[in-house]
Order: sequence, then C-alpha cells, then structure tokens
Amino acid sequence: MQIIEILQEVSKRIYENVKDLAGTDNAAGDFGIGAGGDISRNIDIIAEKTVLDYLREINFECVVLGEECGRVELSKTPKGFIIMDAIDGSANAVRGVPFFCSSLAFAIGDKLSSVTDGVVTNLSNGDMYWASKNKGAFLNESKIKVHDKEPIYKIIGVNTSGATIELMNRLHPIFEQHNHIRHFGANALEMAFFARGLMDIFIDLRDKIRIQDIAAGYLIAKEAGGILLDANLNPLDADLSYKTKISFIAASNQKILDDVISQIK
Repeated sequence: MQIIEILQEVSKRIYENVKDLAGTDNAAGDFGIGAGGDISRNIDIIAEKTVLDYLREINFECVVLGEECGRVELSKTPKGFIIMDAIDGSANAVRGVPFFCSSLAFAIGDKLSSVTDGVVTNLSNGDMYWASKNKGAFLNESKIKVHDKEPIYKIIGVNTSGATIELMNRLHPIFEQHNHIRHFGANALEMAFFARGLMDIFIDLRDKIRIQDIAAGYLIAKEAGGILLDANLNPLDADLSYKTKISFIAASNQKILDDVISQIK
C-alpha cells in the first residue's frame, strides 16, 4: 500500500468508530492531560487506539506523534513519522457540534516541510480531504484548489480562542473592516475548507497551534495552491516537536494576503 492509502484507510476506520459518539455521554470523560496539553476525552482515546491498532495490524514501521498518546515508536527502523490528531475539535465532538475531524500526516524528516502525505476527514459526514506532495489536493475523488476569483463574499477565518488583549488589538482592524469573519473550532478542518475554496484567508497568530493540528492541513492547503506563511511572513516551516507552537497565515493569493495583512497593526 502507498502511504496515502494507509492514511485513508485508517481515517475511514476512525470515522466508523466515532461517528455515532459525538454529542453522547460516551464521547466525554476525563482521561488526564494528553501529550499535546489538553484533556483527553473518550472519543480522543478511541480514535487514537483505532490508528495505533491499524498501524500495528499492517506492521507499518514508523514513529507516531500523537496528540494524546505522545511519541509511540512502532519500529526500531522507522520509515518516517505519523503525525496524528485523531480528533481535532474535541470540544465540538463532545458537545455534538458537527465540525470536528481527524488529521493524519506522514513526514520523512523532522520538519513540517518534510510532510509528504496528509488526510483530514470530516468526522461529521465522512468527507475526506487528502494530498500527496506534488500531486495536488482532493476532496474524496475530486481535485480541489483555493478560491482564485474575486469573491462575492470575502470570507476571513481568524482563530482568536484564548487570544491576548494585545493580539486582539492588532487584529481589531480586520474585524472592523470585514463583515464575514469565521472560526469553527477545528483548525485542520478549517484548513481543508480553505483548500477547497470556502475561505479566502485563514489567520492564527496566537502561537498556540501544535504540529498535530497543522501537519495534514498544511500539505493539503499547499497542494491546493495556497500561500502558507509564518507570523514573520516567511514560508511556513517548523520542527516536528511537542514544544513547537505555530502561528500561521494561509492565503488564497497574494492580493488578499496584502489586503488583509496590511490591516494588522
């Protein structure tokens, strides 16, 4: 099997195992603080177990970097890293808000730029967004690309959850000058929506995003033609480390990047 096929198959298994859990009492529970720093919920544990069980079943030689389980070495001679947030948008999943996903990526090195394959699956409906390096981005079987026309409504994604007063003051002109600001609560799926052309720019400058949240969406957005930059407007890259916390901007084209970023103080 190709790497992308492995990620797709395990994503399907996650969907089958958790699709009826969202919004039920069985989705919650408190299993302590996971490796990523958040409380692990039952739905997180079930989804991660699905991934680890499948990778062991097919004897896939890799190191898993999981949001809850931490670093799991499945081989002494790994082919690379599986970067996993088995449930991104856990709060939505627990409450039953239909916007949460699984995010799985494969990297051959220790940098974000070494990601070669990524799959983000919308766990509320089974839609699968995926990409392999230099082969384009897809939603199920259809190729997708970022929005490249003048939009009827300019949709701007901004993640401000837990943002400081200083950051909110910097971003204030964007909120003041644009009427269609969005944040849905699962960064990986929002990156997939951006790659599909449903948002024109997505901004997260909180220095809080973990590698597990961004790895798959990063590749899908890039392969869909998006511009991905860090807070200093350099090409987005980072170490595959639990200590890494990322700020980023994903823009569909240079014009909207210039228009919106010029408004940040």
